Order: sequence, then structure tokens, then C-alpha cells
Amino acid sequence: MKNFASAIAQIAEEKGISSDKVLETIEQALAAAYKKDYGKKGQVIRAKLDEKSGQVQFWQIKIVVDEKMIYSEEELEKLIEKQELSPARDTDGNGKIRFNAQKHIMIAEAKKINPKIKLEEEVIVPLEKKEDYGRIAAQTAKQVIMQRIREAEKESIFDEYKSKEGGIISGLVQRIEGRNVFFDIGKTLGILPKEEQIPGEFYRSGQRLKLYVLKVETTSKGPKIFLSRAYPKLVSKLFELEVPEISAGTVVIKSIAREPGSRTKIAVISLEEGIDPIGAVVGQRGTRVQVVINELGGEKIDIIEYSDDPKDFIANSLSPAKIEEIKIMPKNTALAVVPHDQLSLAIGKDGQNVRLAAKLTGWKIDIRSSLQEEKEEIEETKTTKKKKKKKKKTKTTKKEKGEVGGK
Repeated sequence: MKNFASAIAQIAEEKGISSDKVLETIEQALAAAYKKDYGKKGQVIRAKLDEKSGQVQFWQIKIVVDEKMIYSEEELEKLIEKQELSPARDTDGNGKIRFNAQKHIMIAEAKKINPKIKLEEEVIVPLEKKEDYGRIAAQTAKQVIMQRIREAEKESIFDEYKSKEGGIISGLVQRIEGRNVFFDIGKTLGILPKEEQIPGEFYRSGQRLKLYVLKVETTSKGPKIFLSRAYPKLVSKLFELEVPEISAGTVVIKSIAREPGSRTKIAVISLEEGIDPIGAVVGQRGTRVQVVINELGGEKIDIIEYSDDPKDFIANSLSPAKIEEIKIMPKNTALAVVPHDQLSLAIGKDGQNVRLAAKLTGWKIDIRSSLQEEKEEIEETKTTKKKKKKKKKTKTTKKEKGEVGGK
């Protein structure tokens, strides 16, 4: 039994499942072997193995029912004729069952065994112990053990990676199939689809990278783990690893906007006085932010300070451009006025800077240079003056006409 216990512990360690689960699997296999050699069709048999003595006890399980819960012979014949219930099934799924003496026991009989028993509870009937099993029973037990352990292993892997969903893990590139990259992430493989890859990033076998666990799904072949290198939260999770103030919660990433492989903007705020959020994230001589940049293959990262004041937040989001004025307009729109020499910097290459700023803040942002704004103001002033002059002239003409008519 010492060797047996050691074997259970070894299987549990290798497969990443609990010893109790392995023992439960062996008990199910023993019950299957017993039923194969000594049981009857329809029986539900349960086994219990004593780890200290090695003795096995067997029971037959029956469910307590009454007349209302079972079909009469006439009802059964009608259901089978209508093909609503097949001869092989015990229920049509609507609540009632076909009585099976091997699976069910009437409430009156059950109360003779246990006076306190209730409907739908289990009655446990002890079975005779058996020591000898045939080759087929042994083969059945072996198949049950292998199948159950595979299932338990899949469940264990699913539970482990489901708990890591929304976090980051380290993985080695194992193989590339078409557009998908498969990573060895420990107990299983994770898949990095094309749409979750950083544009322009190349992968080679054996390369180690950090990945965001996007979602975990269970399939007939086992758990499927979807990974991402393009998801914006990958950046915030990388900063959590590098910046103690973020992991401690004294510095918070309020929002993030990302164009994978090109540029990312993150807005940070400090919850404690005396802590510079930007300085904490950047690190001494830029060491902390540089680690994240290297992990992302040189992707540019702008770190800006978050503000509850929309004007300040929008102005900060357009960094590194210098902003003269922010005007809040209707329909969640803002107008940013910048010096003429800062216009292209504020807009960014192909409009990237203003586009990321809009994603980061949640505001639609228009950019104008101060020269353009001045010209428009001058034109507006001229137009206003012309309108006033025209109105004055119209009034004078009307007055003159009135005087002529009077004469």
C-alpha cells in the first residue's frame, strides 16, 4: 500500500491534479470492473478504497421514487408508440421516469431501510466483496483510469489558465502554423492568432515573449488558450510588473490607447501626495519604461498625467505638443489651439497623435493653429462690423424715406 500511495502521489504530480482526484478515478475504475464481472445491466455501483488496508467496499446506489414519479405500463406503451421515449431510455426529460429495479426503489421499501429517507435521495445497498476479476474487467478498469485522468488533467489545465485570464504569462514560441503562432506556456500550448499579433513583429522558434491571456475556452480536445500581443492591457500589465507603485496601488493607470507596434499613450495618476506618477512610471533615467518598450519591440510610449478637468486632460493627452488653449465645444468635442510650429506635432504622423489622444480621453478633438484662429477671429470681427454698418445704413434709408413721404 506504501507503493500504491507513492504511485498515486507521482501521478498527481505529473498530471497536475490532486491525489484525491486520482483516488476517486481508481475507485470509479474498480466499480466499473466489478460491474463488468459481477454486476447487472442498469446497476449504479460505487466503490470505496481504504488507502491504509487496501480493502475495497462496493455498494449499489438506488434513487427513491413514488408512484407519481414513474410511468405506468400503459403510459410507457403509448410513449414508445409515439416515439417520444425509446426503449433504451428511462426518461423523456419531462420529469417522469421509467421504473428500473436496478436504479430505483419505491419509497415504502426505502423506509424499511432508513425511516428518515426522502424522495429522490439515494439508498446505499452493500454488495458482496470480490477479489478476482477477469481480463476484460481489468481492461475496462484500465480504460476508465486513463480516460478519467485525461479528463481531470484537462479540467485542471482549464481551471489554472482560466484563473490567469486577463493577466500576462511568459511563453516560448514552439511552432508557427500558417498565420497562427503556438506558444509553450507550461502545461499546455497557447495560440496567438494573426489579429492579436503586433504588426511587423517576427517570431522564431525558441523565442521567449510575454503574452496577455485573452480568453480560455473548453473544447472536446481540451482547453484552448487564446493569447494576445496587441491588446492594450498588455502594456498596463507590463508596467505593473516593472513599477512597484502601480502594483501597490499608489499610482493608477486611468486609461490607455494603443496602436500596436507603433505607439501607446497611457494616463496615470498618483493617489498619494509626494509621488510623481510620471516619474514613477518612467523610472530613473527611463529604466522602467525602457524595459516595457524593449518587450514590445521598440513601440513608442507616451506617459501623461491624468486630470479630472477635461481641459487639462486633453492638453496633456496631446503631449509632446505644447497647447495654448483648449475650448470645450458641444457634443463631447474639444478644440485645441496650438502654436503654428506645433501644429504638425499635435496632429502627428498620419494623424496618430490626435487619434490616440481622442481614444485616451474619450473626446473628439479638433486641432487648430493660433495663427489660423487669429485670422478667423479677424474675419469674424470684420464680418460683424460689416453687418452692423449695413444695419445702420438700412435704418437711415428707412428714416429718409419716411421724411420724404411726410413732405
